[in-house]
Amino acid sequence: MIGYATLGTNDLPRALDFYDAVIGALGGRRLMTMPDARGFTLYGAGRDRPMLAITRPYDGQPASVGNGTMVALLMDSRVQVDAVYAAAMAAGGSDEGAPGVRGGAAGQEFYGGYFRDPDGNKFCAYRSGPDAA
Repeated sequence: MIGYATLGTNDLPRALDFYDAVIGALGGRRLMTMPDARGFTLYGAGRDRPMLAITRPYDGQPASVGNGTMVALLMDSRVQVDAVYAAAMAAGGSDEGAPGVRGGAAGQEFYGGYFRDPDGNKFCAYRSGPDAA
């Protein structure tokens, strides 16, 4: 249902370096960059799958993050959660909660790692369920 989510940045080159690393760890890449002052850039594994857009704000005002706003990235395994979290840390992200199990009711295990990009946008890389190994 979701085509893409958009996040604002105040430092486009730094943001693109960060997302090249993090989205690359997910097997994605830059799919499109608009040649305008905003630099609207789409990342993903294909245009027929959910994507993430990074851009300077359309109104020219500073980008800011929302309190309580987060983008959750579904992973295929706990190993992939760990790899994406590590890529985020190595690319200049900040820790919001290292990968680990949250909750624990049988069959409902939630394994997630939380981080922020250099602009402060919050993410969770997660795997849920008993097959999360």
